[in-house]
Amino acid sequence: MSPAAHPARQAFAGSALACLAVLASGCASGGPAATPTRTVTVTASPAAPASAGHPSASTGAGTASPTPAGTAAACPTRSLSVTAGSAEGAAGSVYQTLEFTNISRVICTLYGYPGVSLAGGKPVSQIGPAATESHQAPRRLVTLAPGAAASAVLRIVQAANFPPATCHPVKAGYLQIYPPNQTTPVYLPYKAQACAKPVQILTIGVVQPGAGGQ
Repeated sequence: MSPAAHPARQAFAGSALACLAVLASGCASGGPAATPTRTVTVTASPAAPASAGHPSASTGAGTASPTPAGTAAACPTRSLSVTAGSAEGAAGSVYQTLEFTNISRVICTLYGYPGVSLAGGKPVSQIGPAATESHQAPRRLVTLAPGAAASAVLRIVQAANFPPATCHPVKAGYLQIYPPNQTTPVYLPYKAQACAKPVQILTIGVVQPGAGGQ
């Protein structure tokens, strides 16, 4: 063996001892020891609910109203049968009950006021202003099981109470009705005298449970 081999053997042995001494530091792999991995589950924060839009008052669309959290969904127009219930006349006005029956197979809710206006012509269009809201009774959440009904009372002031020049009376053939918080109307056949000019003759009450109205 050549004299140069001995120092080389000593250097290799020294390197091996040094490597053993720092094995925990990852010398054997030529780099730092691998860091143990862990799984982190990230849950997305719920998106903020979009603000409910308020349908135009000129269309008589139902006013969008917030409903209590955790309740059944609002009744869409397609899930409701809207009919004219009992009517009474008093002091130059007619008080007409409007009934909303859940014709779907699931529970849904009504909250607040329907949007109502008189309509007529061909094509059918709104006549005069939409009904204003009566605040004689507070809003309440009405839960409708399949087949159950709720109601609201519509006051129609007789157009004949106003001078013809102020009212410009015309015949209406329908009630244009938007269920609460909906933007699709129901056209309920209904004959009445309406004012083509902006005279307020309609007032609508809040939706109440049952078919009897307020």
